[in-house]
Amino acid sequence: MAWRRYPFESVWRDMEDMRAELENLFQQTYSGGKLLPPGGVGDRMLPAIRGEFRIDVRDHDDEVIVVADLPGVEKDDVSLQLLSSRALEISCERKGEKEEKSEGYYMRERVYGSMRRIVAMPADVTEDDSNASFRNGVLEVRLKKTKILPKARIQIE
Repeated sequence: MAWRRYPFESVWRDMEDMRAELENLFQQTYSGGKLLPPGGVGDRMLPAIRGEFRIDVRDHDDEVIVVADLPGVEKDDVSLQLLSSRALEISCERKGEKEEKSEGYYMRERVYGSMRRIVAMPADVTEDDSNASFRNGVLEVRLKKTKILPKARIQIE
């Protein structure tokens, strides 16, 4: 990867190139040195290995709807926090069953432990009149949009 010296926006391109290269190396490591095709097992496992989960964010009329897949997680183990008017934190813990001492697994992809993700909102939201539901491992959060009033100028006398 060649580093470029351009205006500020190119820094983000360089960071994205670096992230893609790291994911490529990660896939090579977890696929026995062979590149995995896009959409393969490695692509599906990356979020779980990184401690993330898949989400959808939808900007709908007067609300923002966030849907997260949290299979194997109980409702009481999920926590939601609005960090700002543009950032929602979803954290949860997937508790494992009794740890087995014996080896002999042919494949083991199920991951247990804490997962956390901060979700950027497409609009300013508020927790007022918002709600969340959790059914069959799917979390749905509906956050009401709000208007941030411009800051008032203070006159100097």
